[in-house]
Amino acid sequence: MFLASKLLIFLTQPLAWVGALVLAALVLLRPQRTGLTADRRGRWGLRTLWLALFVLLVQGWEPLPDAVLRALEDPYTSAPNAKQVQKYHGMVVLGGALESSRVWEGRSQPALNDAGERMLAPLALLRQKPDLELLFTGGEGELWGQGLSEAARARIFYEAIGLQPQHLRMEDRSRTTYENAIFSARLSGVDPTQPWLLVTSAWHMRRAMATFQKAGWNVTPYAVDFSTGSSTDWTTYSLVRGSRKWAVLLHELLGLLAYRLSGQA
Repeated sequence: MFLASKLLIFLTQPLAWVGALVLAALVLLRPQRTGLTADRRGRWGLRTLWLALFVLLVQGWEPLPDAVLRALEDPYTSAPNAKQVQKYHGMVVLGGALESSRVWEGRSQPALNDAGERMLAPLALLRQKPDLELLFTGGEGELWGQGLSEAARARIFYEAIGLQPQHLRMEDRSRTTYENAIFSARLSGVDPTQPWLLVTSAWHMRRAMATFQKAGWNVTPYAVDFSTGSSTDWTTYSLVRGSRKWAVLLHELLGLLAYRLSGQA
């Protein structure tokens, strides 16, 4: 599953679609002998270029991806309050919020990415209940990665801000959400039937909850890192933000489909 997800990464990158369409147009428009066939190829080449431009421009219109992302996030807007948190044994924090090991190597400070709320939310939960167990799960997410696992990077981060090592439990082999659930349950001393909070990005929560519950975990969602609000103004436009949102959305929708077809969620 991990290798397949990396090989299919092209499908979740709309900017890569633009590049593929431009390449196809260039092939169609390359010099040919005159004739009906050449004229037809030229017309299709121009149409393909126009399609590439359309795909490029439309992905910057944020209300479109926001509408679908909002549908993924809205069921998880409510979180347990301080009183309710007291009944939980611990929290499972999914990886994905740390920069790659290449960024960490040779640097003196931890590096978070734009999903950093996954790392910060547990701190608020620990203030509400200091004896919560913090189980972080994440190995090396890159295809040929050989550096520090994400769990090792997470330990550096949490110890740097003062958390005691005995409060931390790290799972460092998993590379997918499915492996997060399976490998974390196999850690010594971990009882997945105890009540746990599941901490991950709101747009990822549906797949994460289905996967962990399928693996026998007793989990309650604690969503963070929301990418949408209650609405998006129809004039909101940014190629940078829009293409990023489309990549997140397509990755998650393909992930949901793949997990359901494979029986992992």
